[in-house]
Amino acid sequence: MSPRFTPLITASATVLAFSIAPLPSAAQEDNSPTGPEDMPQEVDLNDWSVGDIDALPDDEYGRAVRYGHALTVETHAHIGPEVEDESMRYSGNNLDCASCHQDAATKPFAMPWTGVAATFPQYRGRENTLQTVEDRVNGCMERSMNGRALPLDSAEMRAFSAYIHFLSAGIPVGAKVTGAGTIPDPAPDRAADPVAGEQVYAEQCSVCHGDDGHGMRNGEPGDGEGYLYPPVFGDDSYNDGAGMYRMLMAYRFILANMPQGVDHEDRILTPDEAYDVAAYINSQPRGHKEGMESDFPDRLRKPADMPFEPWAGDFLPEQHKYGPFKPIADWLVAERAARDAAEEEGPQADE
Repeated sequence: MSPRFTPLITASATVLAFSIAPLPSAAQEDNSPTGPEDMPQEVDLNDWSVGDIDALPDDEYGRAVRYGHALTVETHAHIGPEVEDESMRYSGNNLDCASCHQDAATKPFAMPWTGVAATFPQYRGRENTLQTVEDRVNGCMERSMNGRALPLDSAEMRAFSAYIHFLSAGIPVGAKVTGAGTIPDPAPDRAADPVAGEQVYAEQCSVCHGDDGHGMRNGEPGDGEGYLYPPVFGDDSYNDGAGMYRMLMAYRFILANMPQGVDHEDRILTPDEAYDVAAYINSQPRGHKEGMESDFPDRLRKPADMPFEPWAGDFLPEQHKYGPFKPIADWLVAERAARDAAEEEGPQADE
């Protein structure tokens, strides 16, 4: 049976729609938004402004939000593998959350956190269950940060949750958010070419990320100073269980955000260049995430570009790694539709 969580999500949505409304202040007028009916149902993050973090009071919430911001932009300095207090070494690499979630997790189509609070709890296919925003944070800790989970009652987890809440203020459950996630541009309908991607990397990426992909440090290894430009492969980058290790995720992120300083409206790379350089980057060595055979237990919900078995269907491993992905995706959609139709029809009595 495929999962059906609609009643729980509906109930949670009502609560969340109010919970992410802007916190009241003494200066707030009586006609400020008071519920989901007063909030926008369509939000374009290109024109959206988040609140002023410096205007928050010096209370428990304000301090948590500011700490969450600091954790986002300087993750390495607070919970990285080189911090002095070994008990705080939760990240296994020296990336910052903002290495991918750019502009302190507010940049459109760079996987912003703006509005994310309104989408949880949500069904996650990788775990095949409902997950909270805290679960999602820890997924990143164990994969993108190649580390270990934060305790749910830790100051750091509360700070991340508070910062995500702050960025999401005013965006209700169910709103259409333009700029969320990564840019939806389809990938070229072919297999990606890592060899061609190596040339793109040399011409467009190596000046910042290094010929060896190990990034450009602010200081020396072990000094806890992090990176000016992050590593994109090697042991100090994301591991192979991270979303960025999937070709389509990497392609869309690179297309709209790389080289550093571009955005989705002012691109440098062509779709073919972004596609091939994503293949080259993800063909290079990096940390390994154990236990990925348990990811996506509903195999028909496993993304076409998930490069680890087991899979549904008979497509070759090389195609799951480099594409073309559309034939796999189309087959998965058809198989899920057939399964859903069979479940709706129910068991048939023998005639």
